[in-house]
Amino acid sequence: MNYPIAAACGLTILAFVAHMAGGLRESLSVEPSKVIGENGSHANLKILDRNWVQMMCAFQLVSVDLLGISFLLYLLAFTNVLSPAQPIAWGLTVVYLLWGLSWLIQLLALKRKPIDFLFLGHWSFWFLCAGLVYWGSWSL
Repeated sequence: MNYPIAAACGLTILAFVAHMAGGLRESLSVEPSKVIGENGSHANLKILDRNWVQMMCAFQLVSVDLLGISFLLYLLAFTNVLSPAQPIAWGLTVVYLLWGLSWLIQLLALKRKPIDFLFLGHWSFWFLCAGLVYWGSWSL
């Protein structure tokens, strides 16, 4: 068993569960037609609703990514079925790094306050997982 990769796998499964439970509930809470009301006076309600649906669909793509990466990490940590294993782990490390960088860049581009970097600290999770997978890749 590869302990660092197993840890990244466990953390990613926890992220998937949190994403599906809390994240989905939070995203559903901002549905424009429910927040503004079906007969609301907002002129762009149809556009807001369409954009919200697009956001919800993209949100679920992250769920698929988290589940797929968890599966690959499981195979890397507990089996020998993936070959060559080390380059696959390096590829997953790059995915985590890109997710972390993307998160930070978006916070910076949206000019968020420093406290948001703490409360929206998903970037630190991605960098932690990148480090764990990279560390574990040297034992494959």
